[in-house]
Amino acid sequence: MSQPLRALVQRWRDDPAATYRSWFLWEERVKNFRSIRRGIQQVVADIGAGTFGNVYRGSSLETVVHSIAEQRQIFKGADHAFLWKPKLRIPDIYENPDNQRAFGHLLDVCVCCNAEAQVLAAIRQIDTKQIKGLGPAVANLLYFLHPTLVPPFNTAIVNGYNTLTGAKVKLGRWDEFLAMRQGILTLNAEYRDLLSNDLGAVGGLLFDVGSGRYAPPPCGDATARAAWEADLAKVREENAKASKALAAEREGDRTHTEIQGWLRDLGKALGYGVWIAANDRNRLFNGGRLADGCLDKLPKTVEQAPGADAVRLIDVLWLDPAQDRIVAAYEVEHSTSIYSGIVRMLDLALGTDAHALEGLFLVAPNGREAEVRAQLSRPAFSRVADLKVRYLPYGELESHRDSIARFGSGMKAIHAISRTLI
Repeated sequence: MSQPLRALVQRWRDDPAATYRSWFLWEERVKNFRSIRRGIQQVVADIGAGTFGNVYRGSSLETVVHSIAEQRQIFKGADHAFLWKPKLRIPDIYENPDNQRAFGHLLDVCVCCNAEAQVLAAIRQIDTKQIKGLGPAVANLLYFLHPTLVPPFNTAIVNGYNTLTGAKVKLGRWDEFLAMRQGILTLNAEYRDLLSNDLGAVGGLLFDVGSGRYAPPPCGDATARAAWEADLAKVREENAKASKALAAEREGDRTHTEIQGWLRDLGKALGYGVWIAANDRNRLFNGGRLADGCLDKLPKTVEQAPGADAVRLIDVLWLDPAQDRIVAAYEVEHSTSIYSGIVRMLDLALGTDAHALEGLFLVAPNGREAEVRAQLSRPAFSRVADLKVRYLPYGELESHRDSIARFGSGMKAIHAISRTLI
């Protein structure tokens, strides 16, 4: 089955609507790893301090799981396993303090360690607790801590693994997950040239097979094999709903780049040096690269500060060229969670040059203001109040950017068209 499966993986890689191109290679994906790690650390801190509480809604866990669930289709529904089900009293980490501390210990060990043996030992230890309702869905948290060691997990991924390998892995059991993980590592090693060390790639393949986008290679029957190859060659037609969703995602990426381009040009017109997020620099914009005419490196004080890796991923930074300091930071939140952007701004605001900042801005569609305010009211964002983050609507930026570029100076005009959030 090796050659047919290789053909399947290759076709999957080339399919623009499959998870490999629509999620795994998505530029925003890599930005989320640090912010999700920070969110998991906050969960650990809350449990350790006894402030985690006994409800999911409004907790730091809800915030970070919600951010994972917005990672496009592969993680859709990732929060279902953590939602409090009062009739079943699961998952039993909200009302049972010992179970809650055990959960926090698992996360803490996995945040702090780098070795496979330590991660597996922590998983086996939580399994001995037999915490009702707390199963391998936690692997979706661990994946963002150790993407080369822990594959993502959901029903479709399990179905895809069983379909491709003939296994009978069951949902909800850690021992079954660990057995599947070993099989996934073997599968990944065999086709590594088409996949990645990051287990998100093979997880995406299994997700697409398990959700029915791709049929597995048939065994033995030459007629069935020929029909399968013909179907694979043309790639199954997407239904209207899926096509519409894919188009919306791609339009979102395009709009995100366009807004970054507006902020780039406006910052340069006002005399600022402009930094474009490290992983967005080569995006195409107005016949060139998004980073054309922008800074190639950040000041040493920023590069050497804690959290510098996150600051480099902030969508747009304006810098004072005379004093070599960051003046303003902009995170463009077209359709994704604001969580990652806030964490990156927090890393900047806690840096050595925080006193020099004149503005932190969430730039989003006009209709997202209520959602942004609701997100920032979460207890997990309580520290954000001190940052004085402002909301800059697309419409205000589009309407006034030309006049600000011609007649404006400094940050006064930007503050005038933006609004305080807290």
